[in-house]
Amino acid sequence: MFKGQPKGLFALALANTGERFGYYTMLAILTLLMQAKFGWDEGTAGEVYAIFLAGVYFMPFFGGILADKIGYGKCVTIGIAVMFLGYLGLAIPTGAGLSGKLMMFGGLALVAIGTGLFKGNLQVLVGNLYDDPKYSAKRDSAFSLFYMAINIGAMFAPSMAKKITNIYLGNHGFVYDAANQAPEYLEALSGAYGLCFGVACVSLILSVAIYFGCRNWFKHADVNTKQAKKTDATVVELTPKQTKDRMVALILVFAVVIFFWMAFHQNGSALTFFAKKYTNLTVSGGLRLGFNIGSLAMIAASVYTLFSVFQSDSKKTKIICGAVTLALWGGAYALYASMSNPIAAQPSDFQQFNPFFVVALTPISMVIFESLAKKCKEPSAPKKIAIGMLVAALGFVIITLASFGLTSPKDLAEGQTQSILSPAWLIGTYFTLTFAELLLSPMGMSFVTKVAPPKYKGMMMGGWFAATALGNYLSMIPSKLWNKIPLMANWGILIGLCLVAAVIMFAMMKKIEAATES
Repeated sequence: MFKGQPKGLFALALANTGERFGYYTMLAILTLLMQAKFGWDEGTAGEVYAIFLAGVYFMPFFGGILADKIGYGKCVTIGIAVMFLGYLGLAIPTGAGLSGKLMMFGGLALVAIGTGLFKGNLQVLVGNLYDDPKYSAKRDSAFSLFYMAINIGAMFAPSMAKKITNIYLGNHGFVYDAANQAPEYLEALSGAYGLCFGVACVSLILSVAIYFGCRNWFKHADVNTKQAKKTDATVVELTPKQTKDRMVALILVFAVVIFFWMAFHQNGSALTFFAKKYTNLTVSGGLRLGFNIGSLAMIAASVYTLFSVFQSDSKKTKIICGAVTLALWGGAYALYASMSNPIAAQPSDFQQFNPFFVVALTPISMVIFESLAKKCKEPSAPKKIAIGMLVAALGFVIITLASFGLTSPKDLAEGQTQSILSPAWLIGTYFTLTFAELLLSPMGMSFVTKVAPPKYKGMMMGGWFAATALGNYLSMIPSKLWNKIPLMANWGILIGLCLVAAVIMFAMMKKIEAATES
């Protein structure tokens, strides 16, 4: 799994882990902050959330164009600095008036711009490592590992947000209560959420230390076409037709994945609103395990040590990995056994399940595809993307089944909840959506770095994120419809879009695969 990968992969992955930890800590509570601080309803908060996500994922397009001119590493460095200023601005306490709104919008804008310079270009550096024929066969697996590292940061983020929230509320004489609309409580709650932005500042400092401390491991990959020509390095030249065919194939894929991201990025909006309004946040029995981040982390780690038992070459290593696996399982159970029964969960807690499943399921997906590759039966990246769309539709079928018989949000009184559903429904939804994500997101990034014409690598990686941005912006639609249509109709729209996208992708498959082979 890790064997044979260049050291630069691990340095770049860990640098991204730190940045993503701060980002997802902020994202876990962003809509909840807007509701608590400004009194916005789900539609307004979901719209701002979607616009911000769109900005975060659209700016890499411009960041990629700039990097194709001045260099990927320079843009990554500038991006880190701009993001830091944005998070710092968001962490400064403000009131709920105009100045508070302007400070929030300004901070979010800087985070989006900084991410645009950082995110896509860091991934181009990863892809450049695998232009070396020595590593080229490991490109897909490398991006799976890179994506797993991103989600390690995301996995711990909701728990950090919850911890800060509980401590701050406790210091002000409150405990978390989704139905509490008292002004004093909401003021304390918004103050707690504001502190979560400070976590992002600290995590960025960690990312900077890793990036510059291990720069020699990937410095050779920090070369765009313009820089390569100056150093007489070998540059792959494509014919105009090859360039056009590849760019058309990429654009076709970009168009399809818009629908996936529109559906998938409901975790911070519609699915969070569902957790707040309809899910029983008093969790008892075995389900408590999922709400202990320590136990989840140990279980995720045990997946890797267990695979090492079977994949290691020496008997000694197998025994050590087996012992570590048993120790991790024992530690996870001990933490679970020490939990009170029942426990009080928060809506943001559910956002840790998706990254947990990404981390835990990545080795399984890699082994499956490696096994298929040995039999020459591994699906192409475009086919994996199409299959991922079908799996995403299944994920929303689960939440649709859960919504049978529930009162629609439009018929609930303000502040009213119908907290009757088991958390298992949402957990099952996240589990299925994660399978779809693993088929689509890391494979899509790998596909772009492999197929993009060399002189347009930054721009085309930015195009992948621009498609993600448009999907993120459209993710506001369920929030806008939240108080207007029945729950099942809202989920039904997402199911339909995923199925349509899958059909379109399969219909275009031959054209896409032919272009990428040119």
